[in-house]
Amino acid sequence: MYEAVAASVGERLGVETELVECDDYERYFAAEEDDVHFVCSVPYIVSADRGDGTVEVLVAPVLAGDRYEGRPIYFSDVIVRHGSPFRSFEDLRGSSWAYNEPLSHSGYWTTLYRLATMGETGKFFGRAVDAGFHQTAIEMVRAGDVDASAIDSQVLEVALRDDPSLAEDLRVIEALGPSTIQPVTVARRLRPDVREAIREALLEMHDDPAGRRALGLGLVERFVAVDDASYDDIRRMRATCLAAGLTEL
Repeated sequence: MYEAVAASVGERLGVETELVECDDYERYFAAEEDDVHFVCSVPYIVSADRGDGTVEVLVAPVLAGDRYEGRPIYFSDVIVRHGSPFRSFEDLRGSSWAYNEPLSHSGYWTTLYRLATMGETGKFFGRAVDAGFHQTAIEMVRAGDVDASAIDSQVLEVALRDDPSLAEDLRVIEALGPSTIQPVTVARRLRPDVREAIREALLEMHDDPAGRRALGLGLVERFVAVDDASYDDIRRMRATCLAAGLTEL
């Protein structure tokens, strides 16, 4: 979907686009090499709250499905193997856990926030493994390499669509959230008229049949306008974790 969205915006603006997969957040914070970013909300608020003004929020996706209520929100679905004994998040004490990466809200910080609301202050899981990607964490749970993981609900729903047999192997025991879904941001060094043209192209993608098909690849209905304050819920959750001293799984 990201490839298709990038191509669609480039076509509308009459420029060539290239999608770059990057895990260097200092590169994102600098915003000197890349113009537009599909990025998780935690790196965004870290960048915004540094006060250097390198990026701004453009839009965020609205996912297809009744659970999203037509709003730019998502969940973290806690998955276990279908035949496992776990029935609730609390049952996972001492279990093995996979997360996608430490600056992810859906895979990491929302889990820390759940622990903070439980009053936990120490180690809850017996073992926590950095899987690198949600898709890898899904397969680790499926294979029995770990007991559980919190998966971005969009990623999980796409995985279930593409491999229906997953539904026979996995079970969701809790949904964490909802949270404001990750934004699309833009480098402030771009001219204001260019930033606005990119925003309009994204907001109007769903009006075009080809655009709707591109969004549908990721189960997205449309993009909607959001601003910095839209991510105050992420800030509050992260602040709760920091106040409780919960920064590592």
